[in-house]
Amino acid sequence: MSRSTAVLALVFAAVCALVSPVRAARDDVLLAAAQAAQPALIETLRQLVSIESGSRDAAGLARVAELAAQRLQALGAVVDRLPPAAGHGPMVQATFTGNGRRRFLLIGHLDTVYPAGTLAQQPWRIDGNRLHGPGIADDKGGVALILHALALLKDAGWRDFAQLTVLLNADEEIGSIGSGERLAQLGEQHDVVLSFEPTAAKDVTRREGVLLSAAGTATAVLEVRGRASHAGVAPDSGRNAFIELAHQVLQTQDVAKGVPGAQLNWTWAQAGAIRNQIPDSASATADVRLLQADSAPRLEAALKARVAESRRVPDTEVSVRVIVGRPPYIASERGRALALKAQSLYAELDGRPLVLVPTTGGATDAGFAGRSGKPAVLEGLGLAGWNYHARDEYIEIDSIVPRLYLAARLLIELGRE
Repeated sequence: MSRSTAVLALVFAAVCALVSPVRAARDDVLLAAAQAAQPALIETLRQLVSIESGSRDAAGLARVAELAAQRLQALGAVVDRLPPAAGHGPMVQATFTGNGRRRFLLIGHLDTVYPAGTLAQQPWRIDGNRLHGPGIADDKGGVALILHALALLKDAGWRDFAQLTVLLNADEEIGSIGSGERLAQLGEQHDVVLSFEPTAAKDVTRREGVLLSAAGTATAVLEVRGRASHAGVAPDSGRNAFIELAHQVLQTQDVAKGVPGAQLNWTWAQAGAIRNQIPDSASATADVRLLQADSAPRLEAALKARVAESRRVPDTEVSVRVIVGRPPYIASERGRALALKAQSLYAELDGRPLVLVPTTGGATDAGFAGRSGKPAVLEGLGLAGWNYHARDEYIEIDSIVPRLYLAARLLIELGRE
């Protein structure tokens, strides 16, 4: 090796030391327990997936909530089944009391995007390293992981917490319309929030990760008022709201590009009621994603300014507003410290890498849980999987033991601090 090559090698090693997580001593007892728990966790997954629980399936949501509640009670929790402010299924809130100082909140969701009958077309099945089933990754894998991580910790006699709360809601896939405020209240009452949405499968992204930010959601509503008339006899007497709506949609389609942290896509429109009448009303809605706390009011102001620039159809009235839904999740400095700790703990498993994913356009309840700014929040601790909200959703079996180890190990370390 030449001297210059040696120097380059030393520099490379120094850089790797700076960016690579420091590997602590592996907890072999915990790892063995996680390995032994894998068959039971797979069976829990089978039970959860076998209950169809679409966000509007009240009967299915009640059944899957009861299963989760019974399991949490068996672990020693005080369990409440809370009716949501809106939606179709109960929230399951479980409270454990320990003898430590920190307060932990673990969150996941019981509902899926799939309508009743999907299971018959996409049944539970094992295919090599994959377990398939509707909602298995998003988020029944996260629910199973919470249950079995707590079981490992109970068996180990871990009580290094003041309070540990589990909140499983049943309306995450429809915006947490009935549970969002509860999540926000609980987040403010706890020191650390760990959210168990899935991480992307390794056969898609090569490495598992945790998530540092996710978009908030909102809806933009554009409404036009015109004047009706007979489409055949007197079309010019009317004021076509449909034509004006089309003009405004085209005029505003790129407005979010000038608003930092905002994304807007018009996705739905409606105009008129019958074929032979000039429509006097029309409306459109847009899917809005927000990555900054002030993006929504700035986007609304930009939309109103753009709409005011021109009219295609005279004498029409146009209004636009932005309705905010789930807030964005943006890991704070303490949240990023959590991510780095998780990265170092994952490295205990023979240097296994854990990527810190900067952001995603998908939304998460971590946004509600961290809304107050009080807790340290980390998202993406669920199982590795793919095809969420699509056909043949799956998780990777070889992610079960490492992610189970990570969840339990992270709580143990945080309890010591």
